Amino acid sequence: MIELDAANYYCNRQNIQSGCYLCKMLVNDDIQQRWWTLEAKLVERFGKKPDLETILFLIGIQEFGDIKEKFTKEQKQDLMHIAVCSLLASSGYYEIERIDEDGWPHFRQIKALPELSAIEQENFIKDHVLLYFENHEF
Repeated sequence: MIELDAANYYCNRQNIQSGCYLCKMLVNDDIQQRWWTLEAKLVERFGKKPDLETILFLIGIQEFGDIKEKFTKEQKQDLMHIAVCSLLASSGYYEIERIDEDGWPHFRQIKALPELSAIEQENFIKDHVLLYFENHEF
């Protein structure tokens, strides 16, 4: 068993990006633990465990700023897109280009997203969701 301090020393950013298996396991474990903590808070707040899409929808509503009783299917998809762009803006991938006449934000991609496997993509988004909730003191 590797002590955490030694593992943290070994698993620097360069090793993580180059595909170090141990580094990815430690990062994934950290994300998963923090994700479970967030899920528990959301269950406490809303009474049931939301999936990632529901969390993105909630972030989209928060970022859009207009709470309606009903959204169309297309608007729900747009809200999740707003959430993803807003989340990734914090890492410099997107920026708001403009707000249209109906109040919907439009984003511009300013740098390429990393090429990731499906699991890595999910963890990438989850990590940004966790950062979002930390920054909003949830």
